[in-house]
Amino acid sequence: MLLHFTASQRPEAQIALESMRDLYGDCGEARADIIVALGGDGHMLETLRRRLTDGKPVYGINRGTVGFLLNEFQETNLISRLERAEPVVIRPLVMRAQRMDGQIEERRAINEVSLLRQTAQTARIRILVDGRERMAELACDGIMIATPAGSTAYNLSAHGPILPIASRLLALTPICAFRPRRWRGALLPCASHVRFEVVEPERRRVSASSDNLEVRDVLSVDIHEDDSHALTMLFDEDYALDERVLREQFSA
Repeated sequence: MLLHFTASQRPEAQIALESMRDLYGDCGEARADIIVALGGDGHMLETLRRRLTDGKPVYGINRGTVGFLLNEFQETNLISRLERAEPVVIRPLVMRAQRMDGQIEERRAINEVSLLRQTAQTARIRILVDGRERMAELACDGIMIATPAGSTAYNLSAHGPILPIASRLLALTPICAFRPRRWRGALLPCASHVRFEVVEPERRRVSASSDNLEVRDVLSVDIHEDDSHALTMLFDEDYALDERVLREQFSA
């Protein structure tokens, strides 16, 4: 089993990187069978995005803060843990954002695509699903589309639903909706194509983010699941992601 280690810039991640390479070696990214990511959820997302070209599985080890997408840190028995690890296959979202200057920016998101107001002005956003208008105008701080893997992250903080990992659904969740005030969002089939259009973009500027990658001053954002790429995360058999997602649904 050939391994390649990568780490965030956090001091604890860099220390773990040096220690792990001493213990297990490092064959380099190109030759590796498995990529081992040391850091927090942000570094895990970055590492997964790099796998869009080769599809190699990623085993994350928490050397950050929350670490929801990661396994617990332990230097010993890594090979046996990898041999018993359970795979979780996810598909990213494609975000295609048109900016006010006419530029088109395309990104991939593992957790969510979110739109947020850039100023004190409330954002006003038109929502279309599969080419059909579903809401003429949502007045809000923002809105997001979350994957099952991302449903326990920003989506949950915005009171969106937790989605089982195996579900073929996306969560459409408003962020501080003002009008309609009581709208809580929607569950959409994973094959849905969602389009957000910014109303009054010059006055009410909006940014769009693919996970932690931001595009400023957008006019519209189109989002759909990338069915051409599958990403694989590996989890310890007693630390499976679907079990943690289920626990979140019963936590206080």
